[in-house]
Amino acid sequence: MDWAAFWLSMRLGVLTVAILLPIGVWLGRLLAYREFRGKEIVEGLVALPLVLPPTVFGYYLLVSFGATSPVGQLWQNVFGHQLAFTFEGLLVASIIFNLPFAIQPMQRAFEAIPDDVREAAQCCGLSPWQALLRVELPLAWPGILTALVLCFAHTLGEFGIVLMVGGSIPGETKTIAIAIYDRVQAFDDASAAKMSALLLAVSLIAITATFYFSRRIGRRLG
Repeated sequence: MDWAAFWLSMRLGVLTVAILLPIGVWLGRLLAYREFRGKEIVEGLVALPLVLPPTVFGYYLLVSFGATSPVGQLWQNVFGHQLAFTFEGLLVASIIFNLPFAIQPMQRAFEAIPDDVREAAQCCGLSPWQALLRVELPLAWPGILTALVLCFAHTLGEFGIVLMVGGSIPGETKTIAIAIYDRVQAFDDASAAKMSALLLAVSLIAITATFYFSRRIGRRLG
């Protein structure tokens, strides 16, 4: 059992979820309520990771993070080390690749809030921030929770992006998905089976908990 790879994956998943929460709420709410020129292009860009093969998407990210790219050079100048093949690069790639899993469920959750509920909040004198915190977020919370769990579970199991952007550096970019692949390649079926079972258990617990709390919150709000 490669516990270092497991805990690195957990750390990557938690940080990805924490960063995507405000991004998903802001952009999901914007796409749900606002009509603007180019909205379809924005939605298409958000959904792009769903249709591109992970290796293709990972290749473009690797090129973007490279030492000769503007992003890579900026990162090198600011932090003193390259972005590709580091945990930070893996985190940035994970955030980008998980955008549709975060934004789309949140967008649908905000779209499901009736207009008259939002208008009633305004009539009661609530500011936009108060309406968001007291009315919209509680009503959209099941969708937000679903988005966060999907991002977390997807991050734990992601392979192609991790391999392309991070490689397999122990303690730095070697996640549990990469560790499972390495064990299979080494014909160590016992270790691969243990890590696969652990990953399956964590993912199943996360998804089951999401359904449970979503139903409880739904009944309470209903």
